[in-house]
Amino acid sequence: MAKPHKPSSHQPTKKHPVVPTPPTRASGDPIFGQPQPSPDPTTFKDPVTDASQPDVAGVQPVPQPAAAATEPILTLAQIYGSQGATITQTIQTAGRIVFHSLGDTGSVIGPITQSLVADKMVTDFTEANSADVPSFCYHLGDAVYYFGEGEYYYDQFFEPFRNYPAPILGIPGNHDGIVYSTDPATTLQAYLRNFCASAPAPSPDAGGLSRTTMIQPGVYYTFDAPFVRILGVYSNALEDPGVISDQGGTYPTLDQRQITFLTTALKRVKSESHTGALIIAVHHPPFTGGTNHGGSPLMLADIDSACTAAGVWPHAVFSGHAHNYQRYTRLVKAFQIPFMVAGCGGHSPLSSMRSTVRTPYKIDSTLTLESYDDTDYGYLRVIVNASTMTIEFHPQHDGGTTKTPDDVVTINLAARTIS
Repeated sequence: MAKPHKPSSHQPTKKHPVVPTPPTRASGDPIFGQPQPSPDPTTFKDPVTDASQPDVAGVQPVPQPAAAATEPILTLAQIYGSQGATITQTIQTAGRIVFHSLGDTGSVIGPITQSLVADKMVTDFTEANSADVPSFCYHLGDAVYYFGEGEYYYDQFFEPFRNYPAPILGIPGNHDGIVYSTDPATTLQAYLRNFCASAPAPSPDAGGLSRTTMIQPGVYYTFDAPFVRILGVYSNALEDPGVISDQGGTYPTLDQRQITFLTTALKRVKSESHTGALIIAVHHPPFTGGTNHGGSPLMLADIDSACTAAGVWPHAVFSGHAHNYQRYTRLVKAFQIPFMVAGCGGHSPLSSMRSTVRTPYKIDSTLTLESYDDTDYGYLRVIVNASTMTIEFHPQHDGGTTKTPDDVVTINLAARTIS
């Protein structure tokens, strides 16, 4: 439920966090955070000037993944380069993995709200137990606004996350793919350059900052890490609804490839007897009670069709797009599936809910709104071990000295029930 806004206790990061990465770096290895932390900027170097431009109407073509793979796959070991095997083994030995997730981090009015969230996330790298340190951040889309042009990546992505010392990967959102009629850039051009490079390299959009490009095999793909597997799909460039297929000819620009990808990936989960956590990530939320966006029921039907065909359902669904925090529980058969909305990653302003309700609020026999916060920026911290996945919501206003989440849900992976 929404809570009164508390005064911010944010302070700029004072310490350079310690991450479980060996100090040596081979030639060609990726770089994440800056060598030394630096103060937050107070203004943009390249202010947003095209917010009033009308975007090109309709869904946009979806770039095909590398080698036209049916199920493109990326592993945690790959994104760490030469240190990948060591880091993967360290996580497996510890018996759990921790990671961040959030969406809608780009802001058009200035860097302050972006920095508040990113700086709070950086404090999670200062832990008494190294097993509690996040291994990566999974971004749920809308890294930049209003149009996904390279000129905005420095102010809205590279600069706010300059002190974040771990990989950032994810899926694009609608603003990452939107173009306007006279835009020289094509849909997702800058996103592909910065997130889907063939190898880690300095980005021309980074303004000289150290973070190298990410090596996602496409805008939809499977991400495999110890204890968790994330299936990410691209829900295209409309404000609403999210679209991942041609929906029976409604969107002739698209096809069924993302549904085939989901079905194939889910069948592999079954054939491999994968026992870890399974997450589906999609920018547009299937459910939302926010005022600025609606849900995407036909997109959810596409996801359900893949799950039904494979006989496999996710342990959770992660989304952004709605600029607040929401947590739902959906009942599918006997499964309790959290649907998380974490679109409060820094984009200003936040979006209020359509009404104020006391949670848990039962919407129908299969869906309950368990918790929400429409007054705070923040992010998800996820902890997965061999038997459970715990998803925490951390608002930035708690500051770096508070590590207790404001909302939490734990999923029993085998029973598929929540507590």
